[in-house]
Amino acid sequence: MKITTWNVNGFRAVMSKNGLDWVDEEEPDILCLQEIKAKPEQIPEELRRREGYEAVWNPAERPGYSGTAVFYRPAPLDISTGLGLAEFDAEGRVIRLQYPDFFLYNIYFPNGGEENKRVPFKLDFYAKLLEICDAHHSRGENLIITGDFNTAHHPIDLANPKQNEKNTGFLPEEREWIDRYLEHNLVDAFRSLYPQRVAYTWWTYRMNARARNIGWRLDYFLVSQPLVGRVKDVIVHDEIMGSDHCPVSLILSD
Repeated sequence: MKITTWNVNGFRAVMSKNGLDWVDEEEPDILCLQEIKAKPEQIPEELRRREGYEAVWNPAERPGYSGTAVFYRPAPLDISTGLGLAEFDAEGRVIRLQYPDFFLYNIYFPNGGEENKRVPFKLDFYAKLLEICDAHHSRGENLIITGDFNTAHHPIDLANPKQNEKNTGFLPEEREWIDRYLEHNLVDAFRSLYPQRVAYTWWTYRMNARARNIGWRLDYFLVSQPLVGRVKDVIVHDEIMGSDHCPVSLILSD
């Protein structure tokens, strides 16, 4: 099974540039999108559909902001949205698909915002989600959590760690939450396979950063420990354009 995640930074903008044409070649079984910035009814029907896929959308209440979507081939046993708290769920950040052997969470984690003003909101989101993860694990259920985590975990995960120590996305209190997730029976699938590999998934549009590869690794797959043996690869598709993020794929054995 191939599960691909991509923060598209605007679904309509990506589609106007034929930005999902690569899907026909890569053929993910499940495509998780974040920051769609649109409600389905704002998107022409022909653009909302991809041949061979069904879709579920969770837009934000605020127009042109946040939101998630999932295109899937294998039918899930169940689909749900949100974390059960209105303050988070109004922003359309979470879609959960249940499959026989795991629960898949597609998540657009909050950004800390200008002058780090939304960092407390972001950390509260991390805390609530971890409570949910712990409940799954207590029932013996396995998880795959993917999406834009909006946090670079270690210095290897961004080009300029020293200069960003006081900026959201690399604050100590944000990075500590990634540590906590890894202490709670979850594994960073990419870093477990490639401990020393430098790979980025986001580049600012400023200063020609992508061409210079001055980026951050913000897009992850965290998998429950019992699933680690099924992880065959994690591929960073940094050649795929159309957003300030690039897609990332998790390859699982059946």
